[in-house]
Amino acid sequence: MLKINHFSKTYKGGVKAVDNISLNVDEGDIFGFIGHNGAGKSTTIKSIVGILDYEEGDILIDGHSMRTEPLLCKQVIAYIPDNPDLYEHMTGIQYLSFIADIFNVPTTVREAKVKKYADLFEITENLGDLISSYSHGMKQKLAIISAVIHDPKLLVLDEPFVGLDPKAAVTLKKIMHELCANGSSVFFSTHVLDTAEKICNKVAMINHGKLVFSGTMADMLKEKEGSSLEEIFIDILDQN
Repeated sequence: MLKINHFSKTYKGGVKAVDNISLNVDEGDIFGFIGHNGAGKSTTIKSIVGILDYEEGDILIDGHSMRTEPLLCKQVIAYIPDNPDLYEHMTGIQYLSFIADIFNVPTTVREAKVKKYADLFEITENLGDLISSYSHGMKQKLAIISAVIHDPKLLVLDEPFVGLDPKAAVTLKKIMHELCANGSSVFFSTHVLDTAEKICNKVAMINHGKLVFSGTMADMLKEKEGSSLEEIFIDILDQN
């Protein structure tokens, strides 16, 4: 579903934020992308979803290149940044309808999905309110609903659990599992390593722009028997 082939990203001034990384996210994967602040996670994610351009390597989504076929790629993905910027002059339901229109989601389908997810996140009563009146957590919930309304083949999230209350975080995990059970894939960055350990079947670790591990969660935990992902993460960072 997502293939990153020898991808590098260099900013002006010669700063290489990401250096020759390759990884595969298959259908049904919940793939965790971990690393310290400034390691290159957000740069990679913004390139995956087409916000940043790139010159070296390629990023393929469902067999299409984000560099040469961006529209085909964006039709099958959804992206939730760590701090969603929504159209605050709209009401919640207007925003969801706007996103559903972009992806040509039929009326009956969108209505069912809005009801399902708004009820799960307990914001149904707020959908008629202006987004400008929403708390950060409510905006994040609305962004999640808008991201899944068109059944994306690939859901990409940057620090999705920051700002969510515990119940909403559990709901998001259930949505991730549901999407993947239906053949989609989830790729997300996180600092919440105990959560990543519990829900991911694959994980990659990036340090100073370079991949230091990419594989199954089971193989990662075998790196140091009896240790948690957090302990292994700290140990690998200390070695690099």
